[in-house]
Formats: sequence, structure tokens, C-alpha cells
Amino acid sequence: MSISRSLPVRVYMEDTDAGGIVYYVNYLKFMERARSEWLREQGLDQQTLLDEGTQLVVYRLACHYAKPARLDDVVDVTAHVTDIGRCRVTFEQRVMRGEELLCSATVEIACLSAERMRPKAWPAAFKTGLQTATTVS
Repeated sequence: MSISRSLPVRVYMEDTDAGGIVYYVNYLKFMERARSEWLREQGLDQQTLLDEGTQLVVYRLACHYAKPARLDDVVDVTAHVTDIGRCRVTFEQRVMRGEELLCSATVEIACLSAERMRPKAWPAAFKTGLQTATTVS
């Protein structure tokens, strides 16, 4: 298990604006994919959480756009866990083109009760998976 994940993503026409530059919100979609793949690698199944009445939502996001990605670029999207709380996990994420930083973000994910839409503690198996991933690198 690992505290970090890198996901290669090719930029397609659907990701860009009329000028062939990645539309700003699509960086967030790329980051979502990297976080989802990180969770999957840890054996943490989001569908199981949903079935058990637990939702993961973006609670807080701070994003910096440094340089544009363009049509047909291949970028690497990282997801690195920096903190795990009772009902939140914080990721530092980057979108890179080679050594060049294009976009960076701090994304805080909250665990909610799907029924009450209120914060709830991580289910035991999920928290164990998160803790294991951050202590074994």
C-alpha cells in the first residue's frame, strides 16, 4: 500500500475549451480520478461505502492553476495523503507535464452519513485501510 498515487491522463478534445486548452474544472476531474484510483489500490471500495450509507464528498478545496495543459498532452496526476482525521482525509494533488507543474490543489474529503448528510466517523475497515496506506510506504 502507498500514501501516494500517480495517474497518467491524456488530454482529449472534450477536456478543452475552443482554444485547445484544458478547461479549468477538468483539472478537478483528473484529480478525482487519481483519488479514486488511490482508494481502489488500498482495497477501499466506494460502492461498498455507498451501499452501507456512507458518502465521500469534497469538503474543502484550494486550487492553483500555474500553466495550461493542451490538447493531446499526457499529464501525470498525483494524489498524496497528508492527513487523516476522524471523518476527513486531506490530499495534496498535482497535475504535471513532465517536470512542469500545471496545477496543484489541497483537497479535503469528508465522510458523511448518506441518510442524514452529516459528518460521520470513517467505517472501521475504511479507516484501517487509510491508516495502513499511510504507515506502509
